[in-house]
Order: sequence, then C-alpha cells, then structure tokens
Amino acid sequence: MVYGGKPSTGCHLCRKRKIKCDEGQPGCRNCSVYGKPCPGYRSDTIFRNETHKVEKLVRKNSSSPPSEIQPQPGGQVITWKIPETSQSVKAARTGSIDMGSQREPSLSLYKIADSTWEERAICYFFDQYTTYDGTNSGLTIGVSHLGFLPSLYAYCREQETHEGSASLCLRQAVDATACMALGNESKVPWLTVKARSNYGKALRGLRQALESRTQAVKDESLATLALLSLFEDIAGERNGLSSSHRAGFELLMKLRGASQFGYQRGRDLFNFAYTHTHSEILALGEKPRFSTDWIVEGLDTSDPVHRLISAASKVSQIFMEATSAQATPENVDAVQLFTWIDTGTALDSELSEWSQTLPNDWLPLVVHGPTGEPLITYQILFLSVIWNFYRAIRIVLQRLMLELRRIRAHFLGPFPDDDAVLEVIQDMIADVCRSIPFSLGDIDTLGNAPTPLDGGKPRIRAFHGYSLLWPLWYVLACGLATLEQAQLIRDALMRVGSVLGIKMAFKLADYTPGDLGFQFESPLESFL
Repeated sequence: MVYGGKPSTGCHLCRKRKIKCDEGQPGCRNCSVYGKPCPGYRSDTIFRNETHKVEKLVRKNSSSPPSEIQPQPGGQVITWKIPETSQSVKAARTGSIDMGSQREPSLSLYKIADSTWEERAICYFFDQYTTYDGTNSGLTIGVSHLGFLPSLYAYCREQETHEGSASLCLRQAVDATACMALGNESKVPWLTVKARSNYGKALRGLRQALESRTQAVKDESLATLALLSLFEDIAGERNGLSSSHRAGFELLMKLRGASQFGYQRGRDLFNFAYTHTHSEILALGEKPRFSTDWIVEGLDTSDPVHRLISAASKVSQIFMEATSAQATPENVDAVQLFTWIDTGTALDSELSEWSQTLPNDWLPLVVHGPTGEPLITYQILFLSVIWNFYRAIRIVLQRLMLELRRIRAHFLGPFPDDDAVLEVIQDMIADVCRSIPFSLGDIDTLGNAPTPLDGGKPRIRAFHGYSLLWPLWYVLACGLATLEQAQLIRDALMRVGSVLGIKMAFKLADYTPGDLGFQFESPLESFL
C-alpha cells in the first residue's frame, strides 16, 4: 500500500483537470460552468494499492534494473518521489523519456489527462473574482461580487451566437479577463498575450452590440463592460486614473433605468458599475455625463448598501458643484459657500446615522492582534469592503468640508467645530489602517494569525484585494495620513499588486498625497 497523504475530496472531473473544486452539492460549480454533470466525490480513502501501476511501470522501462523496486511482504510495493527535473516535465507532456540521461523509472511517464491553461484560467477567475454573499457564518448581506457570472457564462456557452451578439461578447470578455488574471498571478507571459487578443475581440463585439438598443440593455452587455474594466485594472493599463470604460458604464446604467433594480443580477451589475464610475468621478473631480438623480429615486432605502449608494450620490453632487467653482469663481458668493457647508454637514450626519442603524452582524469588531495592538475585524470579509467604502466616502466629504470651512474663516473667522472635521478624517484613516490586516487575511475574526497556506498563497481571494484599491487610495491621496499610515497603505497596495497580480495597485501606490480633485487654494479663493 502507498500512503497518499490527505486525499483531495474534490469531484472526479476537477481532480482530473487539476483545478480547485468547491465541493458543492449536488454538483460542483466548475462542472456547472462547463455544462457537464458532476461525477460526484470519492470517499476519504487514505491508502491506495499501486502494485499494478508499478509492475506495469517496471515492464515498460525494462532497461532499468528491476532490483530498484523491492517487493514487500504480501505483494505490496513502495513507490518513491521523482524529482521535478526538466526530463520529468518533458515526460509528463510527451509520454516519453530519454533513458540515457535518467536511470530511475519515473512515475511521470504516464500521460495525465490535464486541463488546458485556458480552462484553468476560467476556473481560477471564477474562484478568485466571483463570490456569493453570506458564505460564512450564515450571514447574508444581499450583495455579491459578480456572483451571477459563472451561471451567465454557462448560459452563453449554450446559446447560438453571432458577431455582435451580447452573449458572444461576454464569453470573449470572460476568456480575456480570466487569462490576464491567471497570467499575471502565475507569471505566464504568453497567457497575457492571448488575453489581450481576446480583449480586442470582446471590445469590437461590444461596440457592435451597442448599436442595437435590444442588445445594449441586456445583462450580458453590462457584464461584458464590467469584465473589460476589470481586465484594464488587472493589466494596469489605465491612462493614469482614467478608465476607458467609464462613459460606457454611465450610458448603460442610464439606458437600463430603474428596471435593473428589480432583480438580483441587475442590482449586482448596477453596484459594480456605480462603484467603478463614482470612484473615478471623485478621484478626478469630473462631472458625470448624465444626471444621477434617477439613481437615488430607484434605490431601496431599506437595503444598507443602497442607502450607502444614495448618500454617496449626494456627496458626489456637492463635490461636483464645489469643484466646478474652480473654473468659474466669479459665479460663487459667500451665500453659496455657506450652503455647501450646511449641505455637507447634513450629509455627514446621514452617513454617521448609516453606521449606527446597521444590524449587529454588520458592525465592526475591535480585537487585539498578535502583538497586542487594537485591530478591526468583521464576521465576514465582504463587510470590510463595504465599511472601507463608507470610510472613503466620509474622508472625501470631510476633506471637502475642511477646505470650504477654511475659506469661510476669511469671512467669519474659525468656528469651534472646525477641529471636529479634522478629527473625523483622522478617525476614518485610523480605522481603515486598523482593518488592513483582516482585509488582507493576516488575522481572522478573533484577531489570531491563521495557519499559512502551502506555497505562501494569499488567504484572501483576489476580488477582496481589488475592492481595497480605491478606499486605500483615497486615504493616501487626501494628504492627511501620517507618514506611518501612508507607508502602511502603500505596502498594502504593493502587496495586492505583487501577490494577487492586480497591476492597477502599483499605479495607485505611486500617487502622491494631495492628488484628489478638491485642491481649493487657487483659484476658488479668488472670489473672496
């Protein structure tokens, strides 16, 4: 008998392809994506009889001395581990071996019905970048990150497609983004080249699809655009902070209207598109191409995530109004300035109320880390994403308020509550920094350091790291973090880029403090 170690409990098809299996019931997710029935799971057998295999191996390699395999009592044999040499790799791929350069028979002589790199890329991408809510502790938060994508992709694979169809665009976009994600993570250059080729096909197809309103409003079209934007960030190919797909997001959200809020997939797509669009709007200080008033009207205010989006939309509006004054300072007077301050104060109260009316399961937990420092954790990792966006929105708002109040001081002098604004910003920055260890998987919910994974693999999925990018950058760009906090943020961004292969993180880490769009020292003050 040969001890096989702890056996894989994945389904037979996933083990054959050598890909991670989620071991779902009644069938796994990978088999669902490929449209094949899941063959089921094997029992937890620890020992396997390899006598027949080794005897066959010995016969096949008759040039090797038979004495190198010593039979054990009862007709059982012991196998050995073959080193990973270039010869063994060649043998695994070709089924042949140069016996002149390797004396010992190799178990890698057997051809393995392995999956292709493209198939591995699809499974890696779905595992790392898509998730359902409430996967831990039975907690459901009503939001997911592209959790609908595997089933939608499987559906599109079954459809008859033609050039310019939204279904074909989605398939090509998934293939492109998956290859880029695995290519970056595993450092396989040719896979990233293939990814760019598929990206071009998906982009050309999407342009054709958008010529038809019927195709444009389909979920497949907006999902394709979401994937192309994700591809751009994984590849690190934005033009500075500007995404080439922001205008497309704004157009499709407007075309789809309030109907997209009526079902889960529509809401998930909207959440992704909205977050992508408004993160960039606040970063660059640019106006939306379309009015966003309809967004607030269509949101479900009983949903905490939608309440946060509603507040963020109002923050964006006052942000745009105030920053636009830089171009036309002659049209701004003291009354307008005081109106902005009052509106901002009311919005901050609304955001503060949001944090105080959440279910208990959503609230942050303060724990002590391995070295005794206070850290912030949550019941599930996805909550850290939502809370960090909340903190980023408050930082943007309070940073704007700080500048407006500083200008107001020219009229009426400093107010006693001006220091409170700075304290809110500093508290938000500190909370973001304290949540980084949990957000990166360095500690668990109780603050304990988890057991390292084999091969130094990260304990978080890639989408968690991707969701950290903009909140961390807002902290860095506001210019009010301490040197220690700024370095902590940069280190976290660099880690997301190097370990998870999301190259946009490198760009954000390189930006200097003060890059946010609300630098009012000039010319806004000129109206004074």
